[in-house]
Formats: sequence, structure tokens, C-alpha cells
Amino acid sequence: MARADSRFDDPKGLRSSLGFRFERRDRFGRFTEAIARAMGTPWFLFVLSLFVIVWMLYNTFGPANLRFDSIALGFTTLTLILSLQASYAAPLILLAQNRQDDRDRVQIEQDRQRAERNLADTEYLAREVVALRLAMRDMATKDFIRAELRALLEELEADEDATRGSAEK
Repeated sequence: MARADSRFDDPKGLRSSLGFRFERRDRFGRFTEAIARAMGTPWFLFVLSLFVIVWMLYNTFGPANLRFDSIALGFTTLTLILSLQASYAAPLILLAQNRQDDRDRVQIEQDRQRAERNLADTEYLAREVVALRLAMRDMATKDFIRAELRALLEELEADEDATRGSAEK
């Protein structure tokens, strides 16, 4: 029970029997993916081709009393084995594909949420940049401050000249 509750990938509040069933199903899913991954390799095709060639050569040129699959009947046992392998391979590959589709669906949803967050962040930053630009328009520039200081200096000089002129009289 403690093990089922400590897993982060299980929904909260699962009973141990359900957790066990989900864990088994997940183990089977991983198994099907491993089979599908193995069947999709050139190595698998090479080994299967080698198996078929050895089977046919043995049952064609091997000792007559030790042959177990007749060439006259078209290698019936080999056909049965390959058909059985194909009948199990197809559903296993489909199960693995379904698991991959589920993972892709989750990944797409996470990507969509991430894109929404990025869009919201970008819009927020754009609003902040606009607010900064508007605030910068209201700020005094270096040239404006110099002009104001020159005007004050000229005004002070004019006042000083006026006081000197009135004091001299």
C-alpha cells in the first residue's frame, strides 16, 4: 500500500489492488513496445530470414527420416509458425502504437500549455515595454535639463544685473 501511494505517476487515492493492476498493465505495455521495437529492426528481419532459409534447407536437403515439414505440402508447419507470429505481432504493434499515441497526446497538451504560458509572458513583457516607453516620454532628457538650466542661469544673471543696476543708482 505504501508503495502505491508513493508513486508519482499514479493518481492519488488508488487502492493497492487497482495500483497493482495498473502496474501490470504498464509492464505489459512496456513489453509490447519492446517487441514492436525489436520487430522493426533490420536485425530481426535478418534473423527471421535466416530462420526461414535454414528451415527450408533442412526440410529439403536434410535426412529424409528427420524432416518434419514436407516440401510437397508447401512447408505447412513453417507457414503455420509464420502466420502465428504475424497474428501475435500485429496486435502487439497496435498496442505499442496506442501507447505512443497516448504519450504523444500528453506531449501535445503539455506543448500547448507551454505555448499558452509563453504567449502570456510575451504579452506581459510587451505591455511592460509599452509602459516603459510611455514613462520615458514623460521623463526629462539631458537636452531638456540643459536647456532649463541655461534658462534659469540666464534668468539669474538677468536678476543679478537688475539688482546691480538698482544698487548703483
